[in-house]
Amino acid sequence: MNVLPRLRPTALLISACLCAGGTACAAADDEVRAAFERFVQVQNAHDAKALEGILADSAGFLWITRGTVIWGRDGALQQFARLYAGTWRLEPEYGNLRVVAISDDVAQIHVPVQFTTGAAGQAPQVARLYLNQVLVRSGGAWRVMSILPIAAPTP
Repeated sequence: MNVLPRLRPTALLISACLCAGGTACAAADDEVRAAFERFVQVQNAHDAKALEGILADSAGFLWITRGTVIWGRDGALQQFARLYAGTWRLEPEYGNLRVVAISDDVAQIHVPVQFTTGAAGQAPQVARLYLNQVLVRSGGAWRVMSILPIAAPTP
């Protein structure tokens, strides 16, 4: 019995990547990493306007921050603009960044980060987080669809 026609596209992508020596996967992996690096640069520059093009323009965009659930890109941009008035800095451990291809157009990243934050005029606090994001390819570019930070122990 031939099961190949019943395989899901994701399984075919994974198989193709393994068979091709991972070249296609490596290219997508590099694109996702570059998109994440751009996200970090924009965050650290406090550039809400540039962030607009990096976040997925979707009502399904999800960001959980400080116990608050934010749905949609517009709400996230407003919250980022408020937070940018104070201290806001991400320092990823790029050597520990992992990219997992979910499909041709969806990838998940996981990376430990040192996160420095503080309201304007207050002393900043430093926390270590596991930053998890789902990125989707839309219009030829990778865009952040979800931002899910989780508290991490200090190494």
